[in-house]
Amino acid sequence: MERLAQMLGEYNVLQAFWMTVQLTVLGALGALILGTIITVMRVSPVGVLNKAAAFYTNVVLYTPLTLIVFFFAFGVYIKMQLSPLPLSAPIRDHNFAMGVIAIAVYHSSLVAEALRSGINTVPLGQAEAARAIGLDFGQSLREVLLPQAFRGAIAPLGNTLIALCKNTTVVATVGVAEAAFLMNSMIEFYSDLLVPIFVIFATGFVVLTLPIGMVFTWWSKKAAVLR
Repeated sequence: MERLAQMLGEYNVLQAFWMTVQLTVLGALGALILGTIITVMRVSPVGVLNKAAAFYTNVVLYTPLTLIVFFFAFGVYIKMQLSPLPLSAPIRDHNFAMGVIAIAVYHSSLVAEALRSGINTVPLGQAEAARAIGLDFGQSLREVLLPQAFRGAIAPLGNTLIALCKNTTVVATVGVAEAAFLMNSMIEFYSDLLVPIFVIFATGFVVLTLPIGMVFTWWSKKAAVLR
């Protein structure tokens, strides 16, 4: 117990999980915005936009998140270093920002697929009725399709958010001091406390993800569209 107390006094576990929460919230917002845009492009009558969105979704969806994180953290960083404009932020802040962008880009493909499946649940007759009363594509999407798509996709969006929260551990590979990064450091210097360390961080992620699942399950039932 003395060794465990020493370790907890040396490492700020709550600060590490706070970093995980920040990555989750910012990454989720970015993924939702970008995923909605990709969904609109995917169902657009404009062929070029439709194909571009499908290409983006397939490429990102089947690319490992680790590669995307490394691309933004190091590929973009090297490009910025070679640019004539000097970097004003330290590498630590840069890696956090690039980690958020990478998480948002990767999970936007999952959000887009969830919303597209939600749109597919809307009866075709509703879209035809919207066109019949004079609504254009944008108005039909905004007033008829997307509201029902979001309601129909609440459960898969909740699953995506849970996956996003757990996938924030990947940014530990580029030095962002979130929960997984701290856990690796603790295991390195306190290898004799491997089981307590695992229990601490497993419990932390359960505390973060379990309420998300419960809330989205309740929300999906409450907002379900009756057909």
